[in-house]
Amino acid sequence: MLGDRFKKEYKNIIAKFEDKNSALLSLLHEIQKENGYIKEEDVNELSELIDLPYSKIKSALSFYTMYNLKKVGKYHIQVCRNLSCHIAGSNSLMEFIFDKLKLKENEITEDGMFSLSTVECLGSCGTAPVIMINDTYHENMDLEKLERLIDELRKK
Repeated sequence: MLGDRFKKEYKNIIAKFEDKNSALLSLLHEIQKENGYIKEEDVNELSELIDLPYSKIKSALSFYTMYNLKKVGKYHIQVCRNLSCHIAGSNSLMEFIFDKLKLKENEITEDGMFSLSTVECLGSCGTAPVIMINDTYHENMDLEKLERLIDELRKK
């Protein structure tokens, strides 16, 4: 169910764009910001609220990896798996995360702190390997930096 804050703000978001189609990604960001992820009922309700076909919204959600379609941890780690990141060692980063957090892809740690997924591309090939935690890029990642980063996040 869409939150009260979203229901108060969605018209202001749409007003910043040429039309509601152009506002879709921003609307989805706002839903995710409020809930942490976008539920199926959110898609149905948004479709009715702004009179946009359900299929158009689902298409955007399936195309863009920045949207979470299920609950994620407080810190959602996305590891890029494209060719540049793969060659630069993203598989080692994944293995390290598996071991350190006792976590597999598309799972959440028992304490709810971390979740993990892979994405096809984060668009930062020149600084591979790249991971993204929530909305923050971490480029030129190596095992030492990753361990330090995870340890710092655990302390928050």
